[in-house]
Amino acid sequence: MTTSSTRSTPQRRAVLQAVSQSDDHPTAAEVLDRVSEILPGVGAATIYRTLAMLVESGQILELRVGQSPMRYDRNIERHDHLICNNCGRVIDVELPLDRRRSIDPLEARHDFRVTSYDLRVHGECADCRASLKKGKARG
Repeated sequence: MTTSSTRSTPQRRAVLQAVSQSDDHPTAAEVLDRVSEILPGVGAATIYRTLAMLVESGQILELRVGQSPMRYDRNIERHDHLICNNCGRVIDVELPLDRRRSIDPLEARHDFRVTSYDLRVHGECADCRASLKKGKARG
């Protein structure tokens, strides 16, 4: 159900489409570029407001990766991420934890109730490793 504050507009539909059709966890700037191809003249403020509204309404997720700009994720289900330290690529993965062996002892040890979790595993993607290998082979 849409209300006046969340009514569907061409801009909102285009922003949701840009994120929903992305496998690369785009930044707001990347979403702006993609939406501008469909709706020339759309403003950055509209993109930022719409992304915030889509996050708040649970239609997309916001993902902070280190100091880089916020990224947006179409996958709203519980999942984890592989993050390349070189290029910043983010890959969705599922690394479920055994609650009895991981979460329960953590809660008990810190008197903390876990309501959700996501894991971020940092390393190097295959493309960056291949580029590094090529660079070493030339040098």
